[in-house]
Amino acid sequence: MSALIYGQKLSKAYGTKRLFHELTLGVSEKDRIGIIGPNGSGKSTLLRIFAGLEQPDQGRVTRRQHLRIAYIPQQAEFDPESTVAEEIERAALASGLPAHDCVARVQETLGRMGFGQGDQLVGPLSGGWEKRLAIACGFVQAPDVMLVDEPTNHLDLEGMRWLEQVMSQAPWPWIMVSHDRWFLNHATNKVAELNTRYPDDIFLVPGTYEEFLIKREEFLTTQNQQAQALAGKVRREEEWLRRGPKARATKAKYRVDSAHALQAELAETQARLRQEETSIDFVGSGRRTKQLMVVQHLRKAFGARTLIQDLDLVISLGTAIGILGHNGSGKSTLLKLLAKELEPDRGTVTYADKLQVVYFDQNRAQLNPKMTLRRTLSDTGHTVTYRGQTVHLAGWAKRFQFQPEQLDLPIELLSGGEQARAVMARLMLQPADVLIVDEPTNDLDIPTREVLEDSLKEFPGALVLVTHDRYMLEEVCSEFVGLDGNGGYGQFADYGQWEAWLRRQRSGKDQSGTQTRGISAAAGRSKSKKLSFRDQQEYDTIEKQVLAAEAALEQCRAKTENPKIASNHVQLQEAYDALKTAEQEVERLYTRWAELEAKQQGA
Repeated sequence: MSALIYGQKLSKAYGTKRLFHELTLGVSEKDRIGIIGPNGSGKSTLLRIFAGLEQPDQGRVTRRQHLRIAYIPQQAEFDPESTVAEEIERAALASGLPAHDCVARVQETLGRMGFGQGDQLVGPLSGGWEKRLAIACGFVQAPDVMLVDEPTNHLDLEGMRWLEQVMSQAPWPWIMVSHDRWFLNHATNKVAELNTRYPDDIFLVPGTYEEFLIKREEFLTTQNQQAQALAGKVRREEEWLRRGPKARATKAKYRVDSAHALQAELAETQARLRQEETSIDFVGSGRRTKQLMVVQHLRKAFGARTLIQDLDLVISLGTAIGILGHNGSGKSTLLKLLAKELEPDRGTVTYADKLQVVYFDQNRAQLNPKMTLRRTLSDTGHTVTYRGQTVHLAGWAKRFQFQPEQLDLPIELLSGGEQARAVMARLMLQPADVLIVDEPTNDLDIPTREVLEDSLKEFPGALVLVTHDRYMLEEVCSEFVGLDGNGGYGQFADYGQWEAWLRRQRSGKDQSGTQTRGISAAAGRSKSKKLSFRDQQEYDTIEKQVLAAEAALEQCRAKTENPKIASNHVQLQEAYDALKTAEQEVERLYTRWAELEAKQQGA
């Protein structure tokens, strides 16, 4: 089968930084290729080269004549004053779609992507819905090939399931850069890793991500065995070389040249196979107390919206609890309650005596953007204390893949992944009985996620984890607490039980209907000096926004129950799409209210 796009012996470097050398990869008609690799390995650059937006230093890219390519970057740029429909229409027209075909194509895309009529403004969209919009702008072009860079960022677990379904049903081939292993295992039919440890800087395996892991392990085992055999051969040649000039003079010159060539080959092979990895190892305190936290009748609401109601939970030594729920359901709120970042409205959290809690905040509030990495990692700027030992700061930073020249950079100049590693480097210095971890995988590549995953599994204390990385959840957690966003919760042994429970909850809600929730006029009226002027303005008006959004939600719900449209599947689908959009807007507003409430209370 001929390739639609074929990159042959591609090389690319920025200054002295080599990304890949003589890399070859093609895209054929039925390919669904997941691209993985460490940060900085050139994944995004390769997509841009395939899209024709960047040129390789060496090599060539051939594309089938008149090929239509849809390229979706990591950070798509939209006009915040435009509507969703306008942005999708703009993408359709830019791709060459005739104007008379545009309306029908845009409406079809809006429905498929869950946007309803598409009249909502782009500006207020959450990160997850912006990603949906970016995907929609690619789909409306009906391309021959789609190139997608990190669409899984900012998607919650429900959004990940949606993306898997949409991309699996796409009628065209695609290449996607992703760090989400669950998605890679469910939606791709090929996985390729960009990494300089491979002879051609790429390792491609047809099949799922789990099949890729098996083949990669086999390949690396073979490579290490060959390196060991080569090392033995080099030792024998070096012994021969050390016998002295007189002995060598009787041998053919090619033997000397061959020995030097073997030494060079061994050095190159060992350098290729030796990979620098982030070293993550959270320190337990050694506590033997069985019950570390006891949660009783916990309640937290924002206005009339109750996120947590009568929650009971025991967190014991050795437990690993995953917190589940869609965006805005109260996951981060629960973690803040456990970490004493928020006060409950009712109920108690009882802590074991002198309990040591380490809290990883997804917003990385622990970081001062103006402070240097050096001061962030160490108060003295020279050493840190880890497991009772003094470690030089440069050596500590190297464990997290930081170079010495980065130590004097301000935090704001570091990438998202580097900032996440800086938080971990700080937290690892604190002995902990309980780790409370909120979305640690944001901006992390797969190798770093795997190291983090291993560290969390080996942590001897208790773990409470929120993450959109379903693969990590299922690998690390032994039990789960699911929140439905309306005060209900359940405790489960595995992720599948949670999904079944959530379906039953939603089914029950649909049958009984949901009454409009009023907002107490007195709720949250106290002002705080901790809020900025802009935040205070938003806080003063957010109740009205919630009321309006919930009223719109009820109108959408009533429309889905209207018998006049029940027999029209197009109108019914539109009604359900509008309902989903309205629900997302309510969730977004409540999430923002929770953030403002936390600021007001000094979180």
